[in-house]
Amino acid sequence: MRDENTKMINIRTIQHYMYCPRRWGLLEINHDWAENAFVVKANLMHERVHDGSHNFSDHKKVVRSSVTLYNDLPAYNLYGVADCIEFVKNQKGVKVQGLPDLYHVKIVEYKPKPPKECAYHETDAIQVFAQKLCADFIWGCDAEGIIYYSETKKRVRLPFDSMYVQYEKALKELLCEMRQFIDKHEIPLRRKGQKCTGCSMKEMCFYKTAAYSVKKEIFQNVYEEAGG
Repeated sequence: MRDENTKMINIRTIQHYMYCPRRWGLLEINHDWAENAFVVKANLMHERVHDGSHNFSDHKKVVRSSVTLYNDLPAYNLYGVADCIEFVKNQKGVKVQGLPDLYHVKIVEYKPKPPKECAYHETDAIQVFAQKLCADFIWGCDAEGIIYYSETKKRVRLPFDSMYVQYEKALKELLCEMRQFIDKHEIPLRRKGQKCTGCSMKEMCFYKTAAYSVKKEIFQNVYEEAGG
């Protein structure tokens, strides 16, 4: 029997699954894809973050964009790319290969807009928590998680220090569900109450089929019998 934790999961797909399991299945299992204005806007923002122009260093910190991360422990098996990681000089920090000092590690994930009713989207927080597990694994640190919402130009510090256990439990449950669908090669059903208005995959998800017509069926049979 195959271990459900053997499949590597790309961190960015976890958020897709949380937003809509069916959309995630169409993307990751069926390999469908469609874009709309929301997708293009988000992609352009991330292109600017990952183009290398955010890389710099000064007497306080070293900043790197588009940082590859992974954690191959069986409990997680994750990989992905962080928008930005800040290595802040700290005498109580950790050693980072290729850098001369000790550092406190900060993960900064860029998102378009915050929710109206609270400080951050839980889907964003789970994504950054998965990145934290990878950063902690690579550098033996206790990485800080931050979301930068471009619309408000504000940073939000995520409560991983006080809610680590809750986020770890939630992430493991999500990974287990995702791997079960992947193993079965099964596209999840649409979730009850799912909001689909702004989804770029709406036409693929709710594809239209022509209504059955007796008249059309008869004419088709006659056409085929006539050798057409």
